[in-house]
Amino acid sequence: MPATRKDQIAMIVYVPALAGDDDRPLAVVHAMERAHPGLRIGLMISDEGQLIPLPDRDAFVARESRRGEMPPLRSTDNDFRVSVTGWGIPAGLCPGGRAQFEFHVALPLSAGGIAAAAILLEAVAETGRAFWGHATPVSAAVDIAHQTKNRPDDRTPPPRGLPVIKSPGAMRSPEIPHRLGWLNYWSDAAARAIGFPDPARDAELLSRARRTATGGWVVRLTEAPLDLDNPAHLDALKRAYESFPEIGGRAAPP
Repeated sequence: MPATRKDQIAMIVYVPALAGDDDRPLAVVHAMERAHPGLRIGLMISDEGQLIPLPDRDAFVARESRRGEMPPLRSTDNDFRVSVTGWGIPAGLCPGGRAQFEFHVALPLSAGGIAAAAILLEAVAETGRAFWGHATPVSAAVDIAHQTKNRPDDRTPPPRGLPVIKSPGAMRSPEIPHRLGWLNYWSDAAARAIGFPDPARDAELLSRARRTATGGWVVRLTEAPLDLDNPAHLDALKRAYESFPEIGGRAAPP
């Protein structure tokens, strides 16, 4: 299930829509397990919240993905609860009118979850062939989500002095990230679209960034998990928005 509690890290990764016999959901599960040795994703979460063991998980996930779905799955370890699920978003609600699929991962906001977040974000994003993605503590992610204005008559300003960002369907390209998070995955195309990196402007971010095998980037906005009650963290988020006006469709049209 998607992360909803304040003791969780919410990860969302945006990828091209699934097609036909697309094997990315199962490949993502395998990639997560390889990235974090000891992680075993072997339970399904029922509609009633019950945990159901999956004796042949791979066959089950492959069958569901052929229907364009990814069922809610969870790790077998009660001490390190990681869940992953996903669903498609129709073209009319997506940037550039191009349908997408979203992978949602929930991690505990614990020492183990914090340590694993970057490697799991990279694993999901690279395997899913993502445009972009983020991993953010739920408490900060809620405020960041409220930056989006989906209706012209919504005059309520975003919380904490954050900038207004467009709804996803109003953005021109899926390669442009919709918003920032604590850990940010930007594909090579996304990085080029927002002008990252500029060695002079982005020196601080580059000190907390690494390049991925496909030419993308994992960029850590703050060393510790993003906490918007911390003035230094809020300032870092605002500075990043100022550096990348393309994010959220805030740049003036070309």
